[in-house]
Amino acid sequence: MEPRIILDSKKFALTLNRLCHQLIENHGTFSNSVIIGVQPRGIHLADRIVKLLTEISSQSILYGKLDISFYRDDFKNKQLNVQDTTINFSIEGKNIVLVDDVLFTGRTIRSAMDALLDFGRPGKVELLVLIDRRFTRQFPIQADYIGKTIDSIYSEQVKVDWKETDGKDAVWIMKEQKEELIKVKST
Repeated sequence: MEPRIILDSKKFALTLNRLCHQLIENHGTFSNSVIIGVQPRGIHLADRIVKLLTEISSQSILYGKLDISFYRDDFKNKQLNVQDTTINFSIEGKNIVLVDDVLFTGRTIRSAMDALLDFGRPGKVELLVLIDRRFTRQFPIQADYIGKTIDSIYSEQVKVDWKETDGKDAVWIMKEQKEELIKVKST
């Protein structure tokens, strides 16, 4: 399967703008709401969302970054890429908008919610994702704000390019990159 683009830079920008307007509609002035990006890839989206929200609404928005490395259920089997957690405010009773780029199995979000509880008891937690890969969930987790929903098979990969790190904004779907070895049992 050749890589195919599912969001080009123009649709990407429109999607981010729509997500921001949905957030403003539901959170108003953000006086009791905060945005928390999930490290490592969710912060690219969260950075952009916070910047756009500030431009659109002229409001100051509390923004944090959450590392979930030690909350993952596979951390013993995976090489950790530990990032900084930066939450310099109380989340007690606040409405949290958790932000990640792609919702796939739900395991990352489950880990993020576990990590979040170490900082206090939020009033409500909502999830914003750029891409929702439905039909691949392993946990009963769904997003409240979705940029684009796609139907993909498990062996496909969704790649999000960011202007800041990749030179352009785009979302691609492609065949999974890693090769899997199949052992054939002799009978």
